[in-house]
Amino acid sequence: MHCPFCRHPDSRVVDSRTSDDGSSIRRRRQCPSCTRRFTTVETTSLSVVKRSGATEPFSRDKIVGGVRKACQGRPVSEDDLAILAQKVEEALRSSGSAEIDAYEIGLAILGPLRELDEVAYLRFASVYQAFESLEDFESAISGLRAEHQDRHGTRSDDEPPAL
Repeated sequence: MHCPFCRHPDSRVVDSRTSDDGSSIRRRRQCPSCTRRFTTVETTSLSVVKRSGATEPFSRDKIVGGVRKACQGRPVSEDDLAILAQKVEEALRSSGSAEIDAYEIGLAILGPLRELDEVAYLRFASVYQAFESLEDFESAISGLRAEHQDRHGTRSDDEPPAL
């Protein structure tokens, strides 16, 4: 680590602390040459491997942009989108891999998006999973209905609601 003041090629770590969310480390350093102190922040970098084989840095903004299209006209705020992107990034970082396949990012988006808004989830899934027929939509909707029944007690559609 070069000293930002005198450009000396080395420095000594005086103090290290992790950030509140654990995603970065703040280090207080001292230059042995000029004795001035400076702070560095270290984060792990995530790279996205695209279908073409190209690699680019991970971007929360790209997640928000893609999900925003699926949420158009839905009661989803920018804060909701930011939280979703954070959840996705945390899930990807917890995998321990520095390179993430673009397909895995889409899979990581589906769960939090389903919790946020089911209509937006269906829109995103229909593009991401390349739905080709009405049966694909029906299958996804059946899955959502089954999930609702599991969460809210089992009741078939033929039974009248309890009064």
